[in-house]
Amino acid sequence: MDVVSTAEVPPGEQFAFWSELHGKLWVPYDVRCDRRPDSGFRAEVGISEFGPVQATLMTTMPHAVHRTPRLIRRADPDVFWLGCMVRGGVAMTKGAQHSAVSRGDLVLYDPSQPYVGEFAPDVPVQELLLLRFARSLLPLPAQDLRRLTTLRIPGDRGVGALSGQFLLQLARRMPELAPADTARVATLTLDVLAAALATALDRESVLPPDTRRRALLAGIHAFIDRNLGDPGLTPATIAAARHISVRYLHKLFHQEGKTVAGWVREQRLERCRRDLADPRLAARPVHAIAHRWGFRNAAHFSQAFRRAYGVSAGRYRTGVRAD
Repeated sequence: MDVVSTAEVPPGEQFAFWSELHGKLWVPYDVRCDRRPDSGFRAEVGISEFGPVQATLMTTMPHAVHRTPRLIRRADPDVFWLGCMVRGGVAMTKGAQHSAVSRGDLVLYDPSQPYVGEFAPDVPVQELLLLRFARSLLPLPAQDLRRLTTLRIPGDRGVGALSGQFLLQLARRMPELAPADTARVATLTLDVLAAALATALDRESVLPPDTRRRALLAGIHAFIDRNLGDPGLTPATIAAARHISVRYLHKLFHQEGKTVAGWVREQRLERCRRDLADPRLAARPVHAIAHRWGFRNAAHFSQAFRRAYGVSAGRYRTGVRAD
């Protein structure tokens, strides 16, 4: 992931640098901020390319962007953006239409239409994940999608919750993704976007079955990832949270050559392995790390860790330190 930050320029030039960066990364905006320009403006953006999807994770102080008819005439690319609010909130205005977007919510941006986006002034640091993709990549008519632009797609229920959880996890994991992950992440991201937008349009039937299945599974994986520390994370609770039957949940994993319990165990063990390798957690006992990630039985954890990595958890930690 490439990172560009206003910290690279003197404080008095930071806001102008940020305004110019908008035009280079996205499209020209009229960027406004109540803060005095000479007092500095802290912002940065991490950029990753997942095949046909460009993902940018923006961390910024509050400001506003205006996409005006004049700026649209200057540049009107054949793309959409889908945003997921990671931290803070943004107020969207398109004509007489107003929407308030908060953490986990989704919002579709169409740079060919005028709109105003204003970050919440009372949250000093905001984070927004933006996904840029060609309009032709989604199996939905562009004219239908335009009806959704600047509207809040709730991230606390239904497919919006599945999509929001997946995108929040993507934002958190972006720095860790390797080039080899690009194709898989691109496919999953487009599937999740298509499912979320088709549901918002009440057009799920136009999606290929494989797209719907992969999008559902990606959301389930994100739900599991967020709840790994809960010892009550079982197939029944996972299925209930996603409003599907336990039988169908098992079928989804079986089609991937996995089991639900096996997937949960693998993810918990991987989190334990990462913590054991983290020098900042060197003073934390092994059993506390195991407990943090949902292992309530120390003997069971020890056996599972040794089977997965061929060495005890304690010896693994010692070996990492020695390296």
